[in-house]
Amino acid sequence: MKPAILVLLFLTMMSTPVFSQPLSDRTGLVNRMDIESGGTSFEVELVSNFELTNHKFIQEEKRLTIFVNSGLNNNLGEMIIPRDLMNGNFTFYINDEPYYPKISSNDKISFITLNFTGIGNNKIDIIATETPSVSNTLEFVIDDNPSEGGGCLIATAAYGTEMSPHIQQLRETRDNVLLKTHSGQLFMKSFNAFYYSFSPAISDYERQNPVFKEFIKLLLTPMIYSLSIYNHVQLDTEGQIVGVGMGIMALNTIIYIAGPTFILVKLKR
Repeated sequence: MKPAILVLLFLTMMSTPVFSQPLSDRTGLVNRMDIESGGTSFEVELVSNFELTNHKFIQEEKRLTIFVNSGLNNNLGEMIIPRDLMNGNFTFYINDEPYYPKISSNDKISFITLNFTGIGNNKIDIIATETPSVSNTLEFVIDDNPSEGGGCLIATAAYGTEMSPHIQQLRETRDNVLLKTHSGQLFMKSFNAFYYSFSPAISDYERQNPVFKEFIKLLLTPMIYSLSIYNHVQLDTEGQIVGVGMGIMALNTIIYIAGPTFILVKLKR
């Protein structure tokens, strides 16, 4: 793949939710669960397109059970669990059947992406094994199969949920454009190893600093909108994908570099 498109892809992927009120239908319902453990109160956050009806925590078993009800067959949710509450390796069950979600974690939280099918009432069990200490080194999950995709942690923290239309645009560009080509798959495998080495730290700082979060959102929004060009052109070959990508990269160069530079030069005169 040509260097120009690689730069574009890097910008494309540089892409934890708030509490307790229904958002738009495209972003889901945000909930906060207050859990007592060892005399300390912890907050577990859940953003989902299904309803949280109840939850139960058994401290001795390190087991969190949540009860949900969904009117949709395809259920998507995101959970943030403090590692001081539940730590170590996680085991998941949905309706008493083993389940294997994607997990990203750092020294403070575990970020869990839930995606399962089933209309009506469902029970999700999360069981943790507690470790003696927490490392200060960031941990992250890298998917060896890039075709399965991964989370855009920086953009998700900026827009609040993976169900945001902006995150959907990033995901669709990755899955429907990049991963349709052999060179795109090779790029994504290398990119994931690089991106997930620093994105958990940046996304964690976004959650702690609202001003920084809004700055990242402002920075990402023009680029994400420019990717919608892919939705309006027919791409039959890898060469066409590269060509359109170079055009989008040129547009973003104007937005992020040429435009601000021109304004600064004018202001100095």
